[in-house]
Amino acid sequence: MLFTHEHEEIRRTTLRFVEQEINPHVDDWEAAGIYPAHDIMGKLGALGLLGLTKPEAFGGAGLDHSYAIVFAEAMGACHCGSVPMSIGVQTDMATPALARFGSDELKRDFLAPAIAGKMVACIGVSEPGAGSDVAAIRTTARRDGDDYVINGGKMWITNGAQADWMCLLANTGDSADLHRNKSLIVLPMKTRGVEVARKLDKLGMRSSDTAQIFFDDVRVPRRHLIGEEGRGFTYQMLQFQEERLWVAANTIPTVARAIDETITYTRERKIFGQPVLDNQVVHFKLAELQSELEALRALTYQATAMLVAGQDVTKLASMAKLKAGRLLRQAADECLQYWGGMGFMNETPISRIYRDGRVGSIGGGADEVMLSIIAKYMGILPRPGKPS
Repeated sequence: MLFTHEHEEIRRTTLRFVEQEINPHVDDWEAAGIYPAHDIMGKLGALGLLGLTKPEAFGGAGLDHSYAIVFAEAMGACHCGSVPMSIGVQTDMATPALARFGSDELKRDFLAPAIAGKMVACIGVSEPGAGSDVAAIRTTARRDGDDYVINGGKMWITNGAQADWMCLLANTGDSADLHRNKSLIVLPMKTRGVEVARKLDKLGMRSSDTAQIFFDDVRVPRRHLIGEEGRGFTYQMLQFQEERLWVAANTIPTVARAIDETITYTRERKIFGQPVLDNQVVHFKLAELQSELEALRALTYQATAMLVAGQDVTKLASMAKLKAGRLLRQAADECLQYWGGMGFMNETPISRIYRDGRVGSIGGGADEVMLSIIAKYMGILPRPGKPS
């Protein structure tokens, strides 16, 4: 993937924003358990960074997806995983289907304000019994005249406590085909019957609000349907590919930071009269992690180039997501070991990377789901009725 002057300008602008507007406040936001999403989104929107790939007619820049990947990677310079994750939900998880399939009216009312940072969006897919198994969702949206009446609930919703609208996946039909009875609907969060039940207390990603949400006879106009009824599962699968590449790109600088911070610390920390870094087992392990990092970078860039070329990137995006989650877990765990007791302290950067990184193998499709997708594309999944 070749980077142009425009790519590098987006990278520089994003890195400067992270350094000036995010990193000085991360510790306070982590302690508070939330960050000011509307303020940060508003500033990013003013810089034109929230709609890089979105239509120009609605305030976007109309660029190809390589620019979004540069933005995602630069956002990885944040000293936490939660704020980039929240922003990634806005740019690459809640809005792609709306931008691609939504009516002009919906895009004017919800996409344009999200691009401008005037509205915060969330994606409503996961439920207590349906995380990686998207087809198992139970939330319903039944037709009643010109409205949908929504009942059910969603779980682990990033931005859920602050969002202005949700891109909701719900069952809109009674078909036995669980892949054809679902639709995506724009749901304003202030609608009567929407209850943000609680802000969840998480192991990591502390400064990102994550909510459990209930729907009790929530009415929204049927014109809030994104695209065609019954096509929601397909639209969501398309969104997942952009989400998974965003996660992979955003992981790259986080792994790099874990390695670099560990090199700095182990060069100064001495055991038995010599720096920890001078032990062969340590510098060999860090060299191995650096090599794995470059493999992740190459895979992510290759998948992005294929996406820009209009090719199916499901297999490579799944590989990149799998690799990113596992490498981040590995790097955080193995680097933390070399910090000794200080690695277990909240005041050190490696401990936050360790906590924040664990969700990478769960959210957006667990490792096991990525492996199943890859196996399917390899043609090695067992046939129905055959022993696995």
